[in-house]
Amino acid sequence: MTDRLRTKRLLTIWAGIVCTALLLGYAAFQAEALFLGPRLSIDSPLSGTSTSTSLIVVRGTAHNISHLTLNGAKIFTDEEGVFAEKVLLSYGYNRVTVEATDRFGRKATESLQLMYK
Repeated sequence: MTDRLRTKRLLTIWAGIVCTALLLGYAAFQAEALFLGPRLSIDSPLSGTSTSTSLIVVRGTAHNISHLTLNGAKIFTDEEGVFAEKVLLSYGYNRVTVEATDRFGRKATESLQLMYK
């Protein structure tokens, strides 16, 4: 076998290895959402907060979801997964629950305990 043929064969093998490694890396990166499930966080208000106004805005982020609810009512996110929804509190103790569900049925839940005085 000539040196030229040997070099060509080695380059073909290494190109195949590099392409396979890139493909597997990309697949692992995209499969992250499958393994992590839904991710949910509420940024404001903080749980345990007392307020003197009955209307508050619950803000947060949700990723890897197919459905998002606030106290059982469906809400929506923007392209970055950010949501902001108004909630009317009743006088006294209030519990606000945000639940995220992914396409495989896995759930993530965050609850707030708020006091309206």
